Amino acid sequence: MGRVDGKVAIITGGAGGIGDATARLLAEQGAKVIITDLNQDTGEALAAEIGAEFVAQDVTDQNLWKDIVAGAEAKHGALHILVNAAGIEGDMLNGAAENVSYDDWKRVHAINLDGTFLGCQAAMPAMRRAGGGSIINISSIIAFMASPNSAAYGSSKAGVRHLTMSVAHQGAKDKIRCNSVHPGLIDTRMLKDIHSETARKRNVSFEEAREISMARVPMGELGLPIDVAYLILYLASDESRYATGAPFSIDGGWNLN
Repeated sequence: MGRVDGKVAIITGGAGGIGDATARLLAEQGAKVIITDLNQDTGEALAAEIGAEFVAQDVTDQNLWKDIVAGAEAKHGALHILVNAAGIEGDMLNGAAENVSYDDWKRVHAINLDGTFLGCQAAMPAMRRAGGGSIINISSIIAFMASPNSAAYGSSKAGVRHLTMSVAHQGAKDKIRCNSVHPGLIDTRMLKDIHSETARKRNVSFEEAREISMARVPMGELGLPIDVAYLILYLASDESRYATGAPFSIDGGWNLN
């Protein structure tokens, strides 16, 4: 029997990185998984591979959120798990508050924070009807530290942390738990893009840029998407029944610096 056997899970941003690893792991552990993403081809291929469903989704579309949750209830009878993993980084190297354009600021917040809010808002009534549930919001370790070159990303992820506490407080009486996960340097497409841009701006190799990043991490290595997925699995399962409103860092000790 799997750790989330029979539970119904929606995973946004499920076609890549942390979302992909989470979709695979939850499906392996018995969940009925609904993957959402803008990347339809990759999402559909993953869904076919792991026996999941795929829905193309812009997480900033409130009506689509309602339709996806209603569809999950109509097909499976309930919604138990929501993983808000969709997100974008914006400019992580020259995105200081004085530099970032207002359009970029709004776009990063719309996807990272508004999309997470809309997901929580749509899922809570369904989870109440199911007798409870677990919402896992993917924030970032940057939520807890100054990020002078990525003001939009950092503030959006800090907002996700506060939203998580608000949702957890409201949902507690209905056994709806909400926790935030705060990854550090995880070996995903997003981090590879940052390393490529760092290499270009500093006139160093990609490997040198990667080493610069890893120097910040006491464990001396990058995390993998599956590392984060296992933490999400714990929070999605009944093993974490008494945990709500909490921040869970997974960063190889970066927060200790």
